Amino acid sequence: MALRDTSAHVDSARQMDLPTQVAWACRMLAMAGHEDFTLGHVSARGADERIYMKRYGLGLAEVTPDDVLTIDLERQKLAGAGDVHLEAVFHTEVYKLRPDVGAVLHTHPPYATALGATGARLELLNHDAALFKDGLPIFDETAELIISPQQGHAVARALGQHRAVLLRNHGVLVVGNDVPAAVITALVLERAIQIQAIASTLGELRPMSQQMADRLYPSKHRDEFVDGYWQFLVRQLRRQGLAAGMPGAS
Repeated sequence: MALRDTSAHVDSARQMDLPTQVAWACRMLAMAGHEDFTLGHVSARGADERIYMKRYGLGLAEVTPDDVLTIDLERQKLAGAGDVHLEAVFHTEVYKLRPDVGAVLHTHPPYATALGATGARLELLNHDAALFKDGLPIFDETAELIISPQQGHAVARALGQHRAVLLRNHGVLVVGNDVPAAVITALVLERAIQIQAIASTLGELRPMSQQMADRLYPSKHRDEFVDGYWQFLVRQLRRQGLAAGMPGAS
């Protein structure tokens, strides 16, 4: 069946500027259980190497495009009202090491944070986990806040070329080539770990083989699906009354 053409849809990420994408991303993550008081942050890299990042002091569910700061790769604020998050080095150091990355997010979702506090690893138990068939690394040098460039660089090294890295006793860092890809990756990761947590209470885990995950991946996790998932999440936020202050909200 042919994919539906959504290029003209008002909720398509392709029709949004980067601050608006960042704000929607924060709302989506909050709706999915990633909110932790005013902690957690999302950023996007512009073509001019400017970084558009959620400001400090707001919960993910509160962010609007006006709450997105413009900063440079040295974390200096260029535009916007409010303070830069202490852990902005998560973002800037990844951008410096990964030219392919267009968006970074850091949150404390319960299942990923719990997995990062154990000796377990993500198993290939379902289709969600196949997105991480190449591995899910763990940064375990410290459980502190990541506030120095040296710490941020160490996290970026631990991430390597992967989509996400668990932070031991802390949370998770997720990247994508753009904002929608990073958000979908974060939501898929949390669901994969949740499924593993449930399965572990029911009996012996029976993961799929690496070969099966390799075969499944190209049909399940297609780049062309991402914008459709994004539009669904925007519609879901609107239906649930969680889009106040966002463009197009009534």
